[in-house]
Amino acid sequence: MKNILFRIWQSLRHYRIQVVIFTIIGCVAVSFGTMHVLAQPASTSSERPAVKAPNFGRHFQEFEREGSILIYDSKNNRIYEHNPKRNATALAPASTFKIFNALVALETGVVPDDVAVLTWDGIHRDIDAWNHDTNLRQAFKDSTVWFYQVLARRAGYERMQQFINKVGYGNRQIGTAADIDRFWLEQQLLQITPQEQIKFLQRLYQGDLPFSQRTINLVKDIMIREQTPDYTLRGKTGWLTSSKPQVGWFVGYLEQNKNVYFFATTLDMYKPEDARARIEITRRSLKDLGLLAHIS
Repeated sequence: MKNILFRIWQSLRHYRIQVVIFTIIGCVAVSFGTMHVLAQPASTSSERPAVKAPNFGRHFQEFEREGSILIYDSKNNRIYEHNPKRNATALAPASTFKIFNALVALETGVVPDDVAVLTWDGIHRDIDAWNHDTNLRQAFKDSTVWFYQVLARRAGYERMQQFINKVGYGNRQIGTAADIDRFWLEQQLLQITPQEQIKFLQRLYQGDLPFSQRTINLVKDIMIREQTPDYTLRGKTGWLTSSKPQVGWFVGYLEQNKNVYFFATTLDMYKPEDARARIEITRRSLKDLGLLAHIS
Protein backbone atom coordinates (compact mmCIF):
# COMPACT_ATOMS: atom_id res chain seq x y z
CA MET A 1 0.00 0.00 0.00
CA LYS A 2 2.85 2.38 0.89
CA ASN A 3 4.51 1.69 -2.46
CA ILE A 4 1.31 2.56 -4.35
CA LEU A 5 0.89 5.85 -2.45
CA PHE A 6 4.55 6.75 -3.08
CA ARG A 7 4.18 6.18 -6.84
CA ILE A 8 1.00 8.34 -6.90
CA TRP A 9 2.80 11.16 -5.01
CA GLN A 10 5.73 11.03 -7.46
CA SER A 11 3.33 11.25 -10.40
CA LEU A 12 1.55 14.27 -8.93
CA ARG A 13 4.85 15.96 -8.15
CA HIS A 14 6.01 15.42 -11.73
CA TYR A 15 2.70 16.84 -13.01
CA ARG A 16 3.04 19.95 -10.83
CA ILE A 17 6.54 20.58 -12.15
CA GLN A 18 5.24 20.28 -15.73
CA VAL A 19 2.40 22.69 -14.98
CA VAL A 20 4.84 25.22 -13.54
CA ILE A 21 7.21 24.82 -16.48
CA PHE A 22 4.42 25.16 -19.04
CA THR A 23 3.04 28.17 -17.16
CA ILE A 24 6.43 29.89 -17.22
CA ILE A 25 6.89 29.10 -20.92
CA GLY A 26 3.41 30.41 -21.63
CA CYS A 27 4.07 33.70 -19.82
CA VAL A 28 7.33 34.16 -21.64
CA ALA A 29 5.61 33.47 -24.96
CA VAL A 30 2.91 36.00 -24.20
CA SER A 31 5.48 38.58 -23.14
CA PHE A 32 7.53 38.13 -26.29
CA GLY A 33 4.37 38.22 -28.34
CA THR A 34 3.46 41.63 -26.87
CA MET A 35 6.96 42.97 -27.39
CA HIS A 36 6.90 41.80 -30.98
CA VAL A 37 3.72 43.75 -31.66
CA LEU A 38 5.06 46.90 -30.03
CA ALA A 39 8.31 46.59 -31.91
CA GLN A 40 6.66 46.58 -35.31
CA PRO A 41 7.87 49.60 -37.31
CA ALA A 42 5.47 52.43 -38.03
CA SER A 43 4.23 52.68 -41.58
CA THR A 44 6.64 54.51 -43.84
CA SER A 45 5.78 57.37 -46.14
CA SER A 46 5.93 54.98 -49.09
CA GLU A 47 3.06 52.98 -47.55
CA ARG A 48 0.80 56.01 -47.31
CA PRO A 49 -1.90 56.42 -49.96
CA ALA A 50 -0.59 58.41 -52.90
CA VAL A 51 -1.75 62.02 -52.89
CA LYS A 52 -1.90 63.87 -56.17
CA ALA A 53 -0.14 67.21 -55.84
CA PRO A 54 -2.55 70.00 -56.77
CA ASN A 55 -1.58 72.47 -59.47
CA PHE A 56 -1.17 75.67 -57.46
CA GLY A 57 0.53 77.30 -60.44
CA ARG A 58 -2.76 77.85 -62.21
CA HIS A 59 -3.85 80.30 -59.52
CA PHE A 60 -0.82 82.50 -60.19
CA GLN A 61 -1.50 82.28 -63.92
CA GLU A 62 -5.07 83.45 -63.38
CA PHE A 63 -3.73 86.62 -61.72
CA GLU A 64 -0.91 86.88 -64.29
CA ARG A 65 1.70 87.15 -61.58
CA GLU A 66 4.87 85.28 -60.65
CA GLY A 67 5.11 83.92 -57.14
CA SER A 68 5.37 80.90 -54.91
CA ILE A 69 3.45 79.03 -52.26
CA LEU A 70 4.47 76.42 -49.71
CA ILE A 71 1.93 74.52 -47.60
CA TYR A 72 3.04 72.05 -44.93
CA ASP A 73 0.57 69.42 -43.70
CA SER A 74 1.96 68.73 -40.23
CA LYS A 75 -0.12 65.67 -39.37
CA ASN A 76 0.86 63.78 -42.51
CA ASN A 77 4.29 65.39 -42.86
CA ARG A 78 3.59 66.42 -46.45
CA ILE A 79 4.74 69.47 -48.37
CA TYR A 80 2.75 70.98 -51.22
CA GLU A 81 4.34 73.78 -53.18
CA HIS A 82 4.62 75.86 -56.31
CA ASN A 83 8.00 77.26 -57.37
CA PRO A 84 10.36 75.38 -54.99
CA LYS A 85 13.36 77.51 -56.01
CA ARG A 86 11.62 80.68 -54.88
CA ASN A 87 10.52 78.97 -51.66
CA ALA A 88 14.23 78.59 -50.84
CA THR A 89 15.07 82.21 -51.75
CA ALA A 90 15.49 84.76 -48.95
CA LEU A 91 13.54 88.02 -48.99
CA ALA A 92 13.00 90.83 -46.50
CA PRO A 93 10.02 89.80 -44.33
CA ALA A 94 8.33 93.23 -44.57
CA SER A 95 5.24 93.37 -42.36
CA THR A 96 5.23 89.62 -41.67
CA PHE A 97 7.93 90.64 -39.16
CA LYS A 98 5.16 92.19 -37.07
CA ILE A 99 4.62 88.70 -35.64
CA PHE A 100 8.15 88.70 -34.25
CA ASN A 101 8.06 92.39 -33.33
CA ALA A 102 4.87 91.88 -31.31
CA LEU A 103 6.47 88.98 -29.43
CA VAL A 104 9.47 91.12 -28.46
CA ALA A 105 7.35 94.13 -27.49
CA LEU A 106 5.13 92.10 -25.17
CA GLU A 107 7.99 90.11 -23.68
CA THR A 108 10.06 93.21 -22.87
CA GLY A 109 7.10 95.21 -21.57
CA VAL A 110 7.42 97.83 -24.31
CA VAL A 111 3.64 97.47 -24.43
CA PRO A 112 1.87 95.83 -21.48
CA ASP A 113 -0.80 94.12 -23.55
CA ASP A 114 -2.59 94.11 -26.89
CA VAL A 115 -4.94 97.03 -26.14
CA ALA A 116 -2.58 99.67 -24.73
CA VAL A 117 -2.80 102.70 -27.02
CA LEU A 118 0.08 104.62 -28.59
CA THR A 119 -0.52 108.20 -29.70
CA TRP A 120 -0.37 108.92 -33.42
CA ASP A 121 2.52 111.22 -34.33
CA GLY A 122 0.30 113.41 -36.50
CA ILE A 123 2.13 112.60 -39.74
CA HIS A 124 -0.37 111.83 -42.49
CA ARG A 125 0.38 108.67 -44.42
CA ASP A 126 -1.10 107.22 -47.61
CA ILE A 127 -3.15 104.61 -45.74
CA ASP A 128 -5.97 106.30 -43.83
CA ALA A 129 -6.20 103.51 -41.25
CA TRP A 130 -2.73 104.47 -40.00
CA ASN A 131 -3.62 108.09 -39.23
CA HIS A 132 -4.92 107.79 -35.68
CA ASP A 133 -4.05 106.50 -32.21
CA THR A 134 -4.00 102.70 -32.13
CA ASN A 135 -3.00 99.60 -30.18
CA LEU A 136 -1.06 96.41 -30.84
CA ARG A 137 -4.09 94.40 -31.94
CA GLN A 138 -5.53 96.99 -34.32
CA ALA A 139 -2.11 97.95 -35.67
CA PHE A 140 -1.49 94.30 -36.49
CA LYS A 141 -4.77 94.11 -38.38
CA ASP A 142 -4.14 97.40 -40.23
CA SER A 143 -0.42 96.63 -40.66
CA THR A 144 0.38 100.06 -39.24
CA VAL A 145 4.08 100.53 -39.92
CA TRP A 146 4.72 103.55 -37.66
CA PHE A 147 3.28 101.74 -34.63
CA TYR A 148 5.64 98.79 -34.97
CA GLN A 149 8.55 101.11 -35.69
CA VAL A 150 7.92 102.74 -32.32
CA LEU A 151 7.90 99.30 -30.66
CA ALA A 152 11.22 98.38 -32.27
CA ARG A 153 12.84 101.65 -31.15
CA ARG A 154 11.60 101.15 -27.61
CA ALA A 155 12.84 97.55 -27.51
CA GLY A 156 16.23 98.78 -28.72
CA TYR A 157 18.92 97.41 -30.99
CA GLU A 158 20.67 95.17 -28.46
CA ARG A 159 17.55 93.43 -27.14
CA MET A 160 16.15 92.99 -30.64
CA GLN A 161 19.40 91.43 -31.88
CA GLN A 162 19.48 89.12 -28.87
CA PHE A 163 15.98 87.81 -29.58
CA ILE A 164 16.75 87.48 -33.30
CA ASN A 165 19.81 85.39 -32.44
CA LYS A 166 17.99 83.24 -29.86
CA VAL A 167 15.25 82.38 -32.31
CA GLY A 168 17.58 82.12 -35.30
CA TYR A 169 15.24 84.25 -37.37
CA GLY A 170 16.22 84.36 -41.04
CA ASN A 171 19.77 85.55 -41.71
CA ARG A 172 19.79 87.42 -38.34
CA GLN A 173 21.05 90.63 -39.97
CA ILE A 174 19.39 93.74 -38.51
CA GLY A 175 22.12 96.22 -39.49
CA THR A 176 23.23 98.84 -36.98
CA ALA A 177 21.44 100.74 -34.23
CA ALA A 178 20.44 103.32 -36.84
CA ASP A 179 18.45 100.63 -38.69
CA ILE A 180 16.36 99.56 -35.69
CA ASP A 181 13.07 100.85 -37.10
CA ARG A 182 13.43 99.66 -40.71
CA PHE A 183 15.71 96.58 -40.89
CA TRP A 184 12.77 94.30 -41.79
CA LEU A 185 11.75 96.63 -44.63
CA GLU A 186 15.12 96.78 -46.42
CA GLN A 187 16.03 94.00 -48.82
CA GLN A 188 19.77 94.20 -48.00
CA LEU A 189 19.32 93.58 -44.25
CA LEU A 190 17.06 90.99 -42.55
CA GLN A 191 16.00 88.25 -44.94
CA ILE A 192 14.02 85.04 -44.56
CA THR A 193 12.92 82.30 -46.96
CA PRO A 194 9.37 80.96 -47.22
CA GLN A 195 10.78 77.67 -45.90
CA GLU A 196 12.16 79.47 -42.84
CA GLN A 197 8.86 81.28 -42.35
CA ILE A 198 7.16 77.87 -42.08
CA LYS A 199 9.70 76.68 -39.48
CA PHE A 200 9.25 79.85 -37.43
CA LEU A 201 5.45 79.49 -37.51
CA GLN A 202 5.74 75.84 -36.43
CA ARG A 203 7.77 76.90 -33.41
CA LEU A 204 5.26 79.62 -32.62
CA TYR A 205 2.39 77.13 -32.78
CA GLN A 206 4.24 74.65 -30.58
CA GLY A 207 5.31 77.32 -28.08
CA ASP A 208 8.95 76.49 -28.83
CA LEU A 209 10.26 80.06 -28.76
CA PRO A 210 12.16 82.05 -26.06
CA PHE A 211 9.03 83.95 -25.00
CA SER A 212 6.57 83.42 -22.17
CA GLN A 213 3.39 81.46 -22.78
CA ARG A 214 1.37 84.62 -22.12
CA THR A 215 3.25 86.48 -24.86
CA ILE A 216 2.87 83.62 -27.33
CA ASN A 217 -0.84 83.22 -26.59
CA LEU A 218 -1.50 86.95 -27.07
CA VAL A 219 0.29 87.02 -30.42
CA LYS A 220 -1.51 83.89 -31.59
CA ASP A 221 -4.77 85.58 -30.70
CA ILE A 222 -4.09 88.80 -32.60
CA MET A 223 -3.07 86.72 -35.62
CA ILE A 224 -6.58 85.30 -36.05
CA ARG A 225 -8.09 86.39 -39.38
CA GLU A 226 -11.03 84.00 -39.57
CA GLN A 227 -12.62 81.73 -36.99
CA THR A 228 -15.59 79.43 -37.56
CA PRO A 229 -16.84 76.24 -35.85
CA ASP A 230 -14.87 74.34 -38.51
CA TYR A 231 -11.53 76.11 -38.66
CA THR A 232 -9.26 78.89 -37.41
CA LEU A 233 -7.07 80.80 -39.85
CA ARG A 234 -4.15 82.86 -38.54
CA GLY A 235 -1.87 84.95 -40.69
CA LYS A 236 -0.04 88.14 -41.54
CA THR A 237 0.48 89.91 -44.84
CA GLY A 238 3.54 91.87 -45.91
CA TRP A 239 4.48 94.15 -48.79
CA LEU A 240 8.14 94.65 -49.62
CA THR A 241 8.49 97.93 -51.51
CA SER A 242 12.31 98.13 -51.49
CA SER A 243 12.70 95.46 -54.20
CA LYS A 244 11.95 95.38 -57.92
CA PRO A 245 9.49 94.00 -58.56
CA GLN A 246 7.89 94.65 -55.21
CA VAL A 247 6.95 91.47 -53.33
CA GLY A 248 3.88 90.58 -51.31
CA TRP A 249 3.84 88.05 -48.48
CA PHE A 250 1.09 86.09 -46.78
CA VAL A 251 2.15 83.68 -44.03
CA GLY A 252 0.30 81.84 -41.28
CA TYR A 253 -1.40 78.59 -40.42
CA LEU A 254 -4.80 76.95 -40.63
CA GLU A 255 -6.20 74.67 -37.92
CA GLN A 256 -8.81 72.31 -39.35
CA ASN A 257 -9.75 68.62 -39.17
CA LYS A 258 -7.59 68.19 -36.03
CA ASN A 259 -4.59 69.17 -38.11
CA VAL A 260 -2.43 72.22 -38.73
CA TYR A 261 -1.46 73.49 -42.18
CA PHE A 262 1.34 76.06 -42.29
CA PHE A 263 1.65 78.28 -45.36
CA ALA A 264 3.91 80.93 -46.87
CA THR A 265 3.00 82.74 -50.09
CA THR A 266 5.01 85.30 -52.07
CA LEU A 267 3.82 87.30 -55.06
CA ASP A 268 5.30 89.90 -57.38
CA MET A 269 3.35 93.13 -56.83
CA TYR A 270 2.90 95.92 -59.36
CA LYS A 271 -0.21 97.77 -58.25
CA PRO A 272 -2.42 98.15 -55.16
CA GLU A 273 -4.97 95.71 -56.58
CA ASP A 274 -2.36 92.95 -56.32
CA ALA A 275 -2.65 93.04 -52.53
CA ARG A 276 -5.78 90.89 -52.47
CA ALA A 277 -4.17 88.31 -54.79
CA ARG A 278 -1.74 87.19 -52.05
CA ILE A 279 -4.64 86.10 -49.88
CA GLU A 280 -6.88 84.82 -52.67
CA ILE A 281 -4.17 82.56 -54.14
CA THR A 282 -3.49 81.15 -50.68
CA ARG A 283 -7.18 80.50 -50.06
CA ARG A 284 -7.64 78.80 -53.43
CA SER A 285 -4.60 76.60 -52.79
CA LEU A 286 -5.91 75.56 -49.37
CA LYS A 287 -9.27 74.77 -50.98
CA ASP A 288 -7.43 72.53 -53.46
CA LEU A 289 -6.53 70.44 -50.39
CA GLY A 290 -10.20 70.24 -49.35
CA LEU A 291 -9.85 72.94 -46.71
CA LEU A 292 -11.69 76.17 -45.86
CA ALA A 293 -14.94 74.51 -46.88
CA HIS A 294 -18.05 73.68 -44.86
CA ILE A 295 -17.76 70.41 -42.97
CA SER A 296 -21.04 68.52 -42.58
